[in-house]
Amino acid sequence: METTAHGKPVSLKLGRVAPFSGNALSGFARRNFDRACQVVSDGLACFASVTDAGCTHQTIKTGSGAVAARPPAFKWVNTALGNIKAAIVGTYRSINAKHVPRYLAEFEYRFNRRYHLAAMLPRLCWASVRTTPMPYRLLKLAEVYA
Repeated sequence: METTAHGKPVSLKLGRVAPFSGNALSGFARRNFDRACQVVSDGLACFASVTDAGCTHQTIKTGSGAVAARPPAFKWVNTALGNIKAAIVGTYRSINAKHVPRYLAEFEYRFNRRYHLAAMLPRLCWASVRTTPMPYRLLKLAEVYA
């Protein structure tokens, strides 16, 4: 979750990281984060690997339970996670693991364009008309690399 200096959400980057390890998170950070960004995490050891991508890392120990959701640094992350869960369950009723990257990509797309709703549908139509047909085997690759 990228935020402004005042803590308001700007954009979101979602992706499945498997396995949930330092190497996987380091790769995710290299592909998706600017080297100048500051990553704030809850202190899980694997998050420290974002420094391999050139990012600075700040740890906020949260503990567990309801208290863990209270730090202001995590307000919008927790809100987005709740909205993602509600959107997926409300729309699809169940989650198939092989489609998780698509669910996350859909939510990310809508969230990052939430201030430009009028342009969203024409942009989606423009992209669909100009995208060449793709064989199923190539579409399946997106599940592996998402």
